[in-house]
Amino acid sequence: MDVIIIEDERRAANMLERLIGEVDPSMIIVAKLESVRESVEFLRKNRDISLIFSDIQLGDGLSFEIFEKTEFTCPIIFTTAYDQYAINAFKANGIDYLLKPVKNDDLEKAITKYKHFSKPAPITDITAIANLLLERKSEYKSRFMIKVGEKIKVIPVEDIPAFYSMEKATFIFTSNQRNYVIDYSLDHLQTLLNPERFFRINRKYIVSLDYIDEIIAWSNSRLKIKITGLEEENIIVARDRTREFKEWLGE
Repeated sequence: MDVIIIEDERRAANMLERLIGEVDPSMIIVAKLESVRESVEFLRKNRDISLIFSDIQLGDGLSFEIFEKTEFTCPIIFTTAYDQYAINAFKANGIDYLLKPVKNDDLEKAITKYKHFSKPAPITDITAIANLLLERKSEYKSRFMIKVGEKIKVIPVEDIPAFYSMEKATFIFTSNQRNYVIDYSLDHLQTLLNPERFFRINRKYIVSLDYIDEIIAWSNSRLKIKITGLEEENIIVARDRTREFKEWLGE
């Protein structure tokens, strides 16, 4: 059974390939493609594909473009880091998906469903979902406004290594090692931040993938994270979040 993976993050593609091999060794990964252009070229030349696993956001566009430009006849299982709002839309339209980071149990269920109901989703449904996801993705926060004395400071999310709570208050820790109080709880922030870039590691911290300097094996199967400027803090991944955190990193 020939399968392709469309994923622009190599670690994520390698992890998915490994999981597929564990869940169903009969599935042979014949190609791992990283872009819309590369995927279109491949699918125009290779029609005998049994199943496609495809990320949504690629470096040169959305993967939905691939299926609008090719006459594919096989089912697609999308992998996505989008929030529950978009996941509900997938369900409502009968389109298969896997929520990132992909887990063994979810993958096994998706493959089982494919084997019993192996038909592609209509391209009209896929296009509708594409529009929905683009609209929803724009709702992730791109910046925060902070009041500093009588002034307002704007902090882009790209400049935020971590959010943390302390003594019933929530703080932004910035890349220039400043701390600012914000009027959001960590629970609320989880719904506002792009889950591809930010991860809630415990009750106290949400960290940015871009600012993790080092990860150290800690006691009781936990992990300790080092972020520049927060070296004195014990930033520990909660034991019940360790596996999901590793999968999020793409290991």
